[in-house]
Amino acid sequence: SWAIGKTNRFAAASVKRPVINWTSEALTSDIGAVVSSYWFEKRPWEEPEKYWARSPLSLVGKVRTPTIIITGESDYRTPMSDSEQYFQALQLQGVESALVRLPEAGHGFGRPSQWLAAIMSTIGWYDSHSNKAE
Repeated sequence: SWAIGKTNRFAAASVKRPVINWTSEALTSDIGAVVSSYWFEKRPWEEPEKYWARSPLSLVGKVRTPTIIITGESDYRTPMSDSEQYFQALQLQGVESALVRLPEAGHGFGRPSQWLAAIMSTIGWYDSHSNKAE
């Protein structure tokens, strides 16, 4: 999600289990204490501009790349709400996008069926956006 906010060179993008907003990551994920204690010097309310500057959501206005977002509904590391924020922002920007919610999947997509769903969604997305020579 960060890269597609910096360049439009890609024909399509697949974003899996993303951190979209570092403030919400620090305050809602299962590693929030780690985020605000080790990855940033201060808490989100003390230096909100630093959290925002690292957040892919801050770059969404520059995104033009068709993007699929895939996240587990039971992901406590990168909560579903971050993916929903990003998807809604892409939709508001008019960027072709899809949101795949994997039921009962955590951050690691633990079941083979969850991995298969993520992989097949990704392959389908790239297939539909490739410029195949026939």
